[in-house]
Amino acid sequence: MNKVLALTKKELHSYFSSPIAYIILIFSLSLFNILFFMIIDQNREVSLRDIFQVMEFMFIFIIPLLTMKLFAEEKANGTMEFLLTSPLTPTMIVLGKYLSMLIFYSLLIGLTGVYYFIVEYFGNPDPYSILSGYVGIWLEGAFFIAIGLLTSSWTRNQVIAAMTSYLILFLLYFSITFTKYFTGFAENFLIQFSTRTHLENFAIGMITANDVIYYLSGILLCLVLTRLSIDHRLWQ
Repeated sequence: MNKVLALTKKELHSYFSSPIAYIILIFSLSLFNILFFMIIDQNREVSLRDIFQVMEFMFIFIIPLLTMKLFAEEKANGTMEFLLTSPLTPTMIVLGKYLSMLIFYSLLIGLTGVYYFIVEYFGNPDPYSILSGYVGIWLEGAFFIAIGLLTSSWTRNQVIAAMTSYLILFLLYFSITFTKYFTGFAENFLIQFSTRTHLENFAIGMITANDVIYYLSGILLCLVLTRLSIDHRLWQ
């Protein structure tokens, strides 16, 4: 575990040593702040439900930019083989890189926590529904990061890694729009397959085992597939 934490720390230090981390933080928070005040001004309600749904859509674009370099850059720079021959196991490498990005994402989400205090100042919001919404958006981001980590393990090209992530995330997000063309099992599958279905429940304060399992199983599946990708050198 100490080796995983050491790699996590190294990845975070490397990330914050470049301007990209600060650019993404400033850009994301500025955009969220603008949208937050626009939504509050339009809806006139002490709720963060709509901002969670907007954040979900924006993270589809932001997270692939965060994850595209995790493995692709190592391969492009020729340091991947060095990493694989280090005392770290492939599982440790996957977990270390994943945790580093998850911590960065958690920091970004945590900085939006001020929204609760703003709506509380102007009204009497339901703290449970807001907490539930934050749990949902955090789980969804953790799932998106796992997808980005997986696609980055497939290639040495960061642009290809990002575009592949976009394709998968758009399929997950928009799959629910195709339900009008299907009925029965296929319709139910598309509803449950879509991230929008599960985050919507969290956003209204409803946490169910089905929604939690959806995200956790998706994260686990992506991490296992990433481990297999690293083992079999799929990028070569």
